[in-house]
Amino acid sequence: MKKITLLFLIFIATTTIAQEKMTTDKGIINFEASVPFFEEVKAINKKTACVLITKTGEITCFAIIKNFQFERSLMEEHFNANYMQSHRYPKAIFKGRIEKFDLKNIDSNATEYQIIGKITMHGKSKKIIVTGTIKKGTQGIELITNFPLNTDDFKIEIPFIVRSKISKNVNTQLYCVLQ
Repeated sequence: MKKITLLFLIFIATTTIAQEKMTTDKGIINFEASVPFFEEVKAINKKTACVLITKTGEITCFAIIKNFQFERSLMEEHFNANYMQSHRYPKAIFKGRIEKFDLKNIDSNATEYQIIGKITMHGKSKKIIVTGTIKKGTQGIELITNFPLNTDDFKIEIPFIVRSKISKNVNTQLYCVLQ
């Protein structure tokens, strides 16, 4: 009887904890730094991890820089070696809070929220405020946000020879389904 009671209490505790935290390791980050009339500069990372604390609205997203994939392998090589120096700065992290987040208010209609936090990459941090939409989907809570990042804010050097072909303003999109 004691074993059954103990197992029941452990089950209740883990389901309560699970409801307080939603996660994914399959978030998607797209970015584009293309300039008109030149070769497209865009990449995708399909292995972004995100954790949402549902009680507080705190959110953390974590991306490994080497997981960004480009159409051309040479572009990917330059991105990792020259621009992002992924051997030295292997990850990008966002830590923040979704303002006025309440899990009880999330339904199948997309609602806009302000997300305030700090993004750290390439050894530099910057406070950012972005707008994101959140809704309940078939697989979990869907979060979508689009925001610009500037390479100068993170001391990412673009060599003079290609400076006119790559935008310093990088359009960034995050999509994740939290469960």
